[in-house]
Amino acid sequence: MIDHSDVEVAARRVAGHVRRTPVMEVEPGSAGRMWLKLELTQHTGSFKARGAFNHILAARDEGRLPGVGVVAASGGNAGLAFAYAAAEVGVPAEVFVPETAPAVKVARLRALGATVVQVGTRYAEAQDAATKRAADTGALLCHAYDLPEVCAGQGTLGLEILEQTGGEVDTVLIAVGGGGLMAGVAAALEGTARVVGVEPETIPTMERALHSGRPVNVDVSGIAADSLGATRLGEIAFSVASRTGVRPVLVSDEAIIEARRYLWAEYRLVVEHGTAAALAALRTGAYRPSPGERVVVVLCGANTDPSDLT
Repeated sequence: MIDHSDVEVAARRVAGHVRRTPVMEVEPGSAGRMWLKLELTQHTGSFKARGAFNHILAARDEGRLPGVGVVAASGGNAGLAFAYAAAEVGVPAEVFVPETAPAVKVARLRALGATVVQVGTRYAEAQDAATKRAADTGALLCHAYDLPEVCAGQGTLGLEILEQTGGEVDTVLIAVGGGGLMAGVAAALEGTARVVGVEPETIPTMERALHSGRPVNVDVSGIAADSLGATRLGEIAFSVASRTGVRPVLVSDEAIIEARRYLWAEYRLVVEHGTAAALAALRTGAYRPSPGERVVVVLCGANTDPSDLT
């Protein structure tokens, strides 16, 4: 479990290590005002750098960071962030990814100096292998979304949104996979703004967890599986979503593809399919703002092959 105070601590810890990414006000549609939070401009191309730095720096400050470095499992983005943060701190990184991970992400991992191990076809298989490797070597295990420091670090994005909108935001839409970003932002905004968690219909980890009263395994498929392909919602994410009333919304693969193309055509923004899910909720009416509602859509990652946008 994390709360607003944990996010505040994380913000102080990662200051100077992560970018303060911009917001862009756009045509509101049916909302009163609307902004895009351009987190795709973060180090390594996604929000994951925030949690990676908070976790690794906390371990270093507390004397828990071993010389053998860190081990992580990832569909790609978390691995990039942990590899980048480890390099900045000066320790090695070993990253386990599914065999289905996009080549562009695997190449970037290697360019950052990480040792890359491809195993299985799902994130869960890579996670099992990484957990065993960390136990065998004594490396710091870096879970992509279910560690308190990781979730609190991601939540620093929420604090930025409050500052950049002057606190005049009612709702923040966020794509959800394992739920680390959603958990952090919901904790940061608790009592101030609501969070809507948007998932592909083919990977409803949060919707299924909230319906079942606990995280449960779901089948993983579809266009956004490379970035939102967690088999189940994290325990921290479930606790925070339940406590703060995060609303789940589902969108189709077709809606995600259309929203991604719209962002390119209208704003020349290149995002991952998973990232586009957040905007797809508005484009399809899966989430309908009330008249005058002030909405922020988080564009959380851009590690993608843009060749199909032209």
